[in-house]
Amino acid sequence: MPRWILLNRSISCGRMILLFWPLLFLFVLLTQVPSSFRSQLQAMLSPHLIADLRSSSSAHRSMIRADKFVEVPQIIWGLNNQKIAVARAALTARYLNRTLVMPTLSESVFYNITHPARPLPFDNLFSLDAFNSRCKGFVAMARKSKVSKELVALTVSKGSGRRWTVERDLAQLNDCRKQGVDKHGYLKLDGKHPFLWHDHWPVKDYARVFRCLVLTDSLLSDVADIQSKLRQRSARLGLGAREGDQYIIGRDAWRMQEKQNSHLSMPSALHYVAVHMRIERDWMIHCKNTENAFMRKGKIAKICSSKQEIIDRVSKVSNLRKPSIVYLAVADDLLNDTSLMNGWSKDLIPYEKKRLGVLHTYGNHPYTIQAALDYEICLRASIFIGNSYSTFSSLVVLERTLMNERAESSDICMAASPSYAYNLAGKDGGPRLWVSNLSDTSLLAISYGSEPTNCMS
Repeated sequence: MPRWILLNRSISCGRMILLFWPLLFLFVLLTQVPSSFRSQLQAMLSPHLIADLRSSSSAHRSMIRADKFVEVPQIIWGLNNQKIAVARAALTARYLNRTLVMPTLSESVFYNITHPARPLPFDNLFSLDAFNSRCKGFVAMARKSKVSKELVALTVSKGSGRRWTVERDLAQLNDCRKQGVDKHGYLKLDGKHPFLWHDHWPVKDYARVFRCLVLTDSLLSDVADIQSKLRQRSARLGLGAREGDQYIIGRDAWRMQEKQNSHLSMPSALHYVAVHMRIERDWMIHCKNTENAFMRKGKIAKICSSKQEIIDRVSKVSNLRKPSIVYLAVADDLLNDTSLMNGWSKDLIPYEKKRLGVLHTYGNHPYTIQAALDYEICLRASIFIGNSYSTFSSLVVLERTLMNERAESSDICMAASPSYAYNLAGKDGGPRLWVSNLSDTSLLAISYGSEPTNCMS
């Protein structure tokens, strides 16, 4: 064997040894030293750096344990806050190397101590089998009936208030990984619900869990019925897809992309634009208050958009085919506002669930499931336009960004299914192109309408 190969091998081994010992020392330092000193060390380091170190070390641990469980409080508030809470609970369970007991969701956004939200079983909204199949090896979820009755739950109270810092929260999770707590087969995390927990996980981890949240078969059937109505309206207006058009539309295309490494060529694909229209009274009050809060800090934030501003910006989307059907995802209290249909140009034909004739489909379900149906219609749209400060819009764009990335587009700025933020001005007075930053260390960062660095929109 040539001497230079032997020399290179010895150098490579030397480098590996030099890298191994500092990493081993840091790992031992973060896991074995007294908690008081560890807390001081954690205070000096970035919480996300610690989380990343933990994540990398856990890669060498065993699979998620099926005989040890963690349970979280009922998950409340709006659909997308609940989805974030589910993902945060699942990632916490992963960190503890445990299976998450199937959480209880809530039927409506309204909640207070005297009138708690009506519970909604997780598997009434999402498929448990699909969740475990898609997330196999990353996170796991099980029905409570799978928990052995011989296991006695150990309650761990989550802290709250200003003194309960990110560092203290992480220290508590680390304590739960120690033998004294870890020996218990069943942990019950008590206190505030998971959406209010401190965040330790990067955006890509959340995106990976969101991908596993697939609607039940019966709800996917409802989505197909709604899309069928859109297809019928499109056919009546002669707006069928043009031959040779390529679209990557929603989860159907995502599943197909996983089987074949190519763009979809779908001459019969349904083409429509979805707009998440936030103009209801309570939203306008909220967004105006938020804008004023930014102004008091000397910052400028454009959050609020009037109906006419939304219509104007939608009409100026650079790659918008005209004529097009525009599906308006709006709050129920706007369905009787006839002015919602006015002001659109003749080549943009607006529909909301009442005008589309699917109000009965939505009416069969509680609020959270209604929002999930709208979410899926927006996710599957050829073009999506939303508000960059809305959690609903932000999660739709996060999933669409992930789908476009999986499609291996050579230029993400020319994505087959683009998304836009109508509250942010783009090129030529249109909405700003909106792509989530999947490499961000905080999920909060995706809520600010980030755009690709090299995109001129």
